[in-house]
Amino acid sequence: MKAGGFPYVIPMLLLSVAFFATPLAVLVGFSFTGPEGATLANYITFFGDAFNFRVLVNTARLGLETVLATTLLGVPIALIYWHSSKSARQVIIFLTLIPMLTSNVVRTFAWIVILGRQGPISEALLGLGLIGRPMTLMFTELGLVMAMCQIDLPLIVLPLVAILSRTPVQYTEAAQVSGAGPWRIFVTVLIPLMLPGLLAGWILVFASTSSSFVTQAVIGGARNVYVPQLIYREVGTLFDWPLASAIAVVLLLSTGCLLVAMTMISRHRRLVGHG
Repeated sequence: MKAGGFPYVIPMLLLSVAFFATPLAVLVGFSFTGPEGATLANYITFFGDAFNFRVLVNTARLGLETVLATTLLGVPIALIYWHSSKSARQVIIFLTLIPMLTSNVVRTFAWIVILGRQGPISEALLGLGLIGRPMTLMFTELGLVMAMCQIDLPLIVLPLVAILSRTPVQYTEAAQVSGAGPWRIFVTVLIPLMLPGLLAGWILVFASTSSSFVTQAVIGGARNVYVPQLIYREVGTLFDWPLASAIAVVLLLSTGCLLVAMTMISRHRRLVGHG
């Protein structure tokens, strides 16, 4: 960046320090506080409880399951967008952005209707004769993954669309002329092209799913406990703010490690198809 452009960055830096770095520093400092001053007791308490460790593992699993589901849905949508006309692309983008234009609370309570005993999923399965009585996917991990997939799908579709929009269709046509079949084109041409967008989408989806308190609490219910609910319990019920801060730091570090790993992978030339 040119030296003359530095003054324009100062407001952004001040906002970042005031509303991100400073609260984060306070959170980290608070996680080390105890009755007798600075201590590691909060972290020892968290990792010393097998239940807390299971909650951390369940949160990571939920994030990975949602990443897989959004990938299986997002890649075909992005490819359809790539091969569509201009007007069709506008429709696809609009439909993709609808979840982001709706309140998280509204989306979540809409899923209560969809996943309930009288919802369309239960009615469809009854109509097909696959089940003998109404069923509910509420308070199950499968129902939660379905809800999170719909909410976070734009986070993986938009990076893929951004990359494919700059990719000439002639790449696949050249592969076809060379004798490559559809699956070989997909694996050797399209996946390397889409990999940076996939990595960015995976990071965003995992971070969003892991920290989505409202959807986890409403759809997952009390039987499926994840880290955000654990933090809420420590703050709102047990009033143990230092332990809640320690759990929040653990959640930030776990998602941060994934972010660093994905960033390192995305910069590896051979993995993104530039080597």
